[in-house]
Formats: sequence, C-alpha cells, structure tokens
Amino acid sequence: QVQLVESGGGLVQAAGSLRLSCAASGRTLTTYAWFRQAPGKEREFVAAIRWSSATTTYADSVKGRFTISRDNTKNMVYLQMNSLKPEDTAVYLCAAGRQFTSTWYVKAANYNYWGQGTQVTVSS
Repeated sequence: QVQLVESGGGLVQAAGSLRLSCAASGRTLTTYAWFRQAPGKEREFVAAIRWSSATTTYADSVKGRFTISRDNTKNMVYLQMNSLKPEDTAVYLCAAGRQFTSTWYVKAANYNYWGQGTQVTVSS
C-alpha cells in the first residue's frame, strides 16, 4: 500500500509563494504528481515527477512559476509555488501512479493513490 499526506497549504497574497509537501510511505511508485481542484471544477493536472530520474513536467498554466521536486532520502515530494495568482486557489492533492508518459500522467483517473489534499487560497 501507498499512503500520501500533504501539508503546507494556507492563505497567501497574490504574487506570494508557498511550498507544499507530500510525505509518501509504503512502496515507491514510478510517478508522483500534484493535481488541484477548485469548487465546481474538475480535478486539474499541475505537475508530475518521475521518481527514478527526477524528470519533471508541468501544466502550461503553472510552467515557470511552480517547481516539483522530490527527496528520495526522506520519501518526500514538494511543490514550490511562486508568483501565485488568485486563479491558483484550489485544494491541492498529491497522487502516485505507475506510468510516466505524456498521455498517462495528466489524467487523474489513472492514479491509484491520493492524499487528502491541502487548501491553497490566494487573495488579490
């Protein structure tokens, strides 16, 4: 089994920064990702990282502002969020899955394991 626990959300002003953390336990999977979900909207891909190589990929909406990383000594996945905008407001969820291809990692339905989420609110 895999367990994921997010932390680090909060309230921040526009243009500010936050760092989200995801503590992973259990067996190591291929891909770890961050998704977000705003009220009334579908779950949206944000970023993913391949655990073995630390290869990363991002949604266009966050490219250049967000950075996903992992610490394999601590089994942690991070999402550094800079230049935050009010439209970044959402619940952010950590996910783990078995593949790392461009048609696979962007789809929430492909992931077997999810954390409980952490709220990020960006005020204007």
